[in-house]
Amino acid sequence: MTLIQTLYDRAARNQNDTAFIAAGDQWTLGRFAGEVRRVAHGLAARGVQKGDRVALHLPNCPELAVAVYACLHLGAIAAPLNNRFKAPELNAMLQRLQPTLYVGHADLYGEVRTLSSSIVPPERCFITDSRGDDGGVHQWAELRMDLFWRVPVSIPVSSDIDAPALLLATSGTTGIPKFVIHTLSTLAATAENTKYVGVDGSRTAIIACPMVHAGGLFSFIGCMHHGAQMVLFERFDPDAVLDAIEQYRCGWMLGLTFMWTATLEAQRLRRRNVETLRFCASAGDVCRPQLQLEFDVEFGLPLYSIWGASEAVGTLTYGLQPGPISRIAPGAQVRLVDDAGATVPRGEVGEVLLRGPNVSVGYWNGPDAIEGAPNEGWYQTGDLMRQDEEGNLWFMGRKKDIIVRGGSNISPVEVEAVLASHPAVRDAAVAGIPDDILGQRVVGFVHLEHDFRPGIENDILDAASTQLADYKMPERLQVVPSIPRNGLGKTDRKALLALTADAGQGLGGRDECQHSLVAASN
Repeated sequence: MTLIQTLYDRAARNQNDTAFIAAGDQWTLGRFAGEVRRVAHGLAARGVQKGDRVALHLPNCPELAVAVYACLHLGAIAAPLNNRFKAPELNAMLQRLQPTLYVGHADLYGEVRTLSSSIVPPERCFITDSRGDDGGVHQWAELRMDLFWRVPVSIPVSSDIDAPALLLATSGTTGIPKFVIHTLSTLAATAENTKYVGVDGSRTAIIACPMVHAGGLFSFIGCMHHGAQMVLFERFDPDAVLDAIEQYRCGWMLGLTFMWTATLEAQRLRRRNVETLRFCASAGDVCRPQLQLEFDVEFGLPLYSIWGASEAVGTLTYGLQPGPISRIAPGAQVRLVDDAGATVPRGEVGEVLLRGPNVSVGYWNGPDAIEGAPNEGWYQTGDLMRQDEEGNLWFMGRKKDIIVRGGSNISPVEVEAVLASHPAVRDAAVAGIPDDILGQRVVGFVHLEHDFRPGIENDILDAASTQLADYKMPERLQVVPSIPRNGLGKTDRKALLALTADAGQGLGGRDECQHSLVAASN
């Protein structure tokens, strides 16, 4: 069954079961399913039809969940928008979407309000939490009022399982964000696959990742699919999350790496009873092994690392030891290939290709214009991994981020892990800067645990030199207030290069944190 059919089936059998709690308000399955039906009618009454895009510009809230499922009911296409984007970025996205309707929060609509009315006419905008000064737009409540229903009493649930149903915007760290297309079919497979990351009906889940992105939204639909109760957070707050774990006896949580760092610090400052926690996982970017170890000591359970992509959530599951390690989920198809597309031997690094019923069908470039459809069903992730003798997959980095120095490939993830293992380092990143002789040189960036002290950069590099080959060593180390990351916690390598440019690209002597270039070039 599709997600919407599963919801209605479960609601018919267990209408009084709790679906989720948001800001202390309990939503039963019956209430949620009823609201979905009402809003589906309201959308249809406003002219929304199969294949139309509905832009959703909302924080984690019941209205976002209701609107997504209402679109699934109609066969319309739900298109969540990044809450962090400003007007020019939203303009580019909306131009490609050409939405029939916009649903947004009053605090976010201000960025859209300045755009051309031809993209989002006010009469096609519906706002939640409005304070009555939104320039003639409609209120969310109007979508669920009988007064506006000019459609049949019963709207059939969409049965076109292979048509676009959801567009998820990528993070856009290396260019214009793409819209990843999921269908009713791929969404059902993705929801089913969340059982491989600990989602089941016996554990109450914390949903604190943004639901306009894959991690948050697929966590929600996975919990709904498997009958897991949820506590929904509009925005992440570590103390509120810990209080909820204690109050509602939560057992499952997915978070971005920065969220786990903040949660660990908050628990150390004020301990809460978290004995019901059974599964915690970090996603979005590589989780530092040191953070995983510290979490285990403080919380008494592992902090797993999960690789994921909006295009193929659920194909890989968490590794069973610290580090950027994954396992292949049951039934998934995975290949590691070289640049020519040939499968690499076990132990060698290759690009990860994935295939399965959960994999996206391509990228949206307008009605009937799908780009980048998987070749023979294989999705090219652009990520490099190696498979060990036990079958585990070790993440080595993004293919486009690999630094090539003097003909040798350097994995940023490997160097970053070594730098971050130093006790003085809270976070670390590396980047490759252009060089006329070697092609690229390695520059490191560190966010320190404590205040800067003279010579700390040399201490960090000295320690790293005992773990890394000379050619992998950063030739300059820059102390920064924080490592630049995007809204999903991924390292923003464009921003790193800008920091390098700001500091000047000259690589000085050893006292300026340069290891021997002669040795490093051998």
